[in-house]
Amino acid sequence: MTFFMNRLDLKAPIVQAPMAGSQDHRLAAAVCNAGGLGAVPAAMLTPQQLEAQLHALQSATSRAYNVNFFCHDTPRPDATRLAHWHQLLAPYYAEMGLDPTQIPEGAGRVPYGSEAADVLEAFKPAVVSFHFGLPQAPMVERIQAWGGLVWSTATTVEEALWLQARGVDAIIAQGLEAGGHRGMFLSDDLTRQMGTFALLPHLVRAVRVPVIAAGGIPDAASVRAAKALGASAVQVGTGYLCSDEATTSALHRAALQSPEAQHTALTNLFSGRPARGIVNRLMREIGPLSSVAPAFPLATAAIAPLRAAAEAQQRSDFSPLWAGQNASGARALPAADITQALIAAWREG
Repeated sequence: MTFFMNRLDLKAPIVQAPMAGSQDHRLAAAVCNAGGLGAVPAAMLTPQQLEAQLHALQSATSRAYNVNFFCHDTPRPDATRLAHWHQLLAPYYAEMGLDPTQIPEGAGRVPYGSEAADVLEAFKPAVVSFHFGLPQAPMVERIQAWGGLVWSTATTVEEALWLQARGVDAIIAQGLEAGGHRGMFLSDDLTRQMGTFALLPHLVRAVRVPVIAAGGIPDAASVRAAKALGASAVQVGTGYLCSDEATTSALHRAALQSPEAQHTALTNLFSGRPARGIVNRLMREIGPLSSVAPAFPLATAAIAPLRAAAEAQQRSDFSPLWAGQNASGARALPAADITQALIAAWREG
């Protein structure tokens, strides 16, 4: 834990989870300025957008920050599978008055590559983190050559050992209760996934590098529990979703602060890859996990028009309401207040 506090000049090792679609540089800056480590999610940004976000962030804080990327393989579209997916969604298109023959195509999320690396090198962020494994070794070495720390997510001991063997500086132990996309990458078998407080001690024993606990950590008690189990830091996502600086939509905020937030599930309907969100109409009617959904991230394109049409009617029927299993800490407060409370909990633990 002193590694994080000394190397990154943190008041306590409190890490804000990168949350694409629910934040921009403003949340990251607020967390950084309060003494934690803020993060910018880059998986949905073009190189130009990434550059703009980093310029804005560095204008708002002089402290260390994290930039996060996905490392998925871009799949080749499967025409048959796409046709079945479009057929499954056709009744919803008809209901919303949309033309099912005009369903868009595209990925929407781009894996880390040379263009992003070129942008990053101009800013030299203190931390670059990855989801779904790691990029090729030269990409990792390029970050570490400018003094950047490389982190990645593990959901099993096998993934943690794989990451350690490839030189990561810290491992994020993502428990099953975490909101958003599962970071799993060596297996797609969901039965191998464990809760944070079961996974964490396994990883702490298995690896030599620091382990960051993530998933189900929205409050002081869970911060202290993670620290007691050997975490060198904690990563908090859902706890920031209703913060003043988050860009979380009004519909998403309302769901997070309602009894609906107690019912979450892993679903691949919105992107093609398992991710935890609050159960909504699409998940109930199709089932949260579908073999028909195209491979990540190709499922997103056909959902987007449905989401836009429903949200225009103030409905979240087709919206990905990402959230962890414990949304009790998702409060409408300044991010600095949330961060300071988590820092105090770590220091008291």
